[in-house]
Amino acid sequence: MSTSSTSAGEATITLDTWRRFAGALSNFATCEVRGRAGLLAAALLALLFGINGLNVVNSYVGRDFMTAIEHRDRSGFTRYAIAYVVVFGASTVAAVLFRFCEERLGLLWRDWLTRRLVSSYLAERAFHRLSLPGGLANPDQRIAEDVRTFVTMTLSLCLMFLNGTVTVLAFSGVLWSISPTLFFVGIGYAAAGSVATVLLGRRLVPLNYRQADREADFRAELIHVRENAESVALLHREPFLESRLLARIDALVANLKHIIAVNRNVGFFTTGYNYLIQIIPALIVAPLFIAGETQFGTITQAAMAFSQLLGAFSLVVTQFGAISSYAAVLARLNALAEAVQPRSSDAGAPRIVQADDHVAFEHVTLRAPRDARVLVDDLTATIPSGTRVLVRSADSLARQAIVEATAGMWPDGSGTIARPKLGDIAFLPERPFVPPGTLREVLLGNGDGTHAADASDADVHHVLATLGIDELVQQNGGLDREESWTDILSLREQQLLSIARVVLTRPHFVFLDHPGRTLDAERIDKALSALCACRTTCVTVASAEDEAEHLGHYDALLEIGEAGRFRWRPIREGNIVQQEAPRASLP
Repeated sequence: MSTSSTSAGEATITLDTWRRFAGALSNFATCEVRGRAGLLAAALLALLFGINGLNVVNSYVGRDFMTAIEHRDRSGFTRYAIAYVVVFGASTVAAVLFRFCEERLGLLWRDWLTRRLVSSYLAERAFHRLSLPGGLANPDQRIAEDVRTFVTMTLSLCLMFLNGTVTVLAFSGVLWSISPTLFFVGIGYAAAGSVATVLLGRRLVPLNYRQADREADFRAELIHVRENAESVALLHREPFLESRLLARIDALVANLKHIIAVNRNVGFFTTGYNYLIQIIPALIVAPLFIAGETQFGTITQAAMAFSQLLGAFSLVVTQFGAISSYAAVLARLNALAEAVQPRSSDAGAPRIVQADDHVAFEHVTLRAPRDARVLVDDLTATIPSGTRVLVRSADSLARQAIVEATAGMWPDGSGTIARPKLGDIAFLPERPFVPPGTLREVLLGNGDGTHAADASDADVHHVLATLGIDELVQQNGGLDREESWTDILSLREQQLLSIARVVLTRPHFVFLDHPGRTLDAERIDKALSALCACRTTCVTVASAEDEAEHLGHYDALLEIGEAGRFRWRPIREGNIVQQEAPRASLP
């Protein structure tokens, strides 16, 4: 799935829809699970032909059964009744196996596609890029729900259209042998019904696209309330959140009303259309029976064959609601697949180059994404390995820009930043992130079953004791008990646990974002001492008024002032050296 992104207003059934559809099938047909998928698809095809063959046989058995009743033929009645049971039994087995293979193929496809999208979503920080202003709406909902809907509906629609094709081939001859007139009436009736349905229901595609986002927005607001329940209750913000939730409900209900109105108009037509299918064969074949030109059972056979053939030709009429929903889901997943594609570089972002033993900024200018305000102006400075640097600024956005630009995440700026590769540089945000899992996984794990550091249990206990949080091991059942740490640890404990991980994994550099917000001066001193002991160079970002950040902890001060102007000043014994140090250039 790789075409241009689609907005709600552009989500319509066009040539691009069919291209996306073909692309989705092609991707699955050539993926690493194509062998198992091919076996299941072959089984489905064989069962499809078997079911249609049994339907044709059933039409003839039904014709002769009804004729035997008309002629009061007891032996014929018994014989064809037994044949009916045999055909029904075989059809039941084939239908159950068909459904089983369809569900297994759908599960295989969903598993493969979900894994692929999750990997792409997390690769190259795509999840962060999509969270920025102007990013894609509700990517989580698209991965979790749209993939399931897409796979289920793709298989369903493909099999319906394939079954329709086989049905046309199987029953065209039957219907033609009964009455060529009935055959042509069926084709004309289906064509007219398909055109009318498309004209009446063409608005459903953009409406269904928009409805998926409305539902996701409402669910996101409910999740926000749950995740911030304590703060909401303490601050009495229920009325504010209620107004936001009611606004989300109003939006999804208003859009749903439009969908219901369109479905009503389509329903008036399709319901009458389906009722007429029951009477048309009798109107054409009954006069032939009355004239003695055909048997009574032929009327029943004609009704069945006409219904099967018209059902195949009328899939657009009978499945238009599903097709419109499917087109919207396909457009949403296509937009997601395109949005998570890795980008080699951002033309408007600072260039990142690799350096093993220092972090350096060469003529780096960073701007605010919303209004292009200069946050950091032409910054040139080098942080050698082993130098503890404090970065201060009164502008919170400037501080954020410094950290995120060094991490390669700031979208608007220029210049060059040299730093170690991401495996050798760590970034600890102001609000710590401690994922669920065991303490061993949190402190040492990579998330893939491997360890980021070769540390013994004694090493882990020593580091935790150095930081003053060794009691966490005893309080929570040891290193191998799984917990949701954000629920049971304070922010201070989470921050210290994050620092302990850095000490154990020993990157070359670490950026600490406002540790003074969660740690006091004594804890910061312990953390910096532990980091220095493992030869990790510390860069601390703090506000100008942060009292926990004593200059005695650092070797240099980088100040970002008004309009992004900067000053780099060495620190000696807790005092700023007034003479500005020379600026080093990139090698």
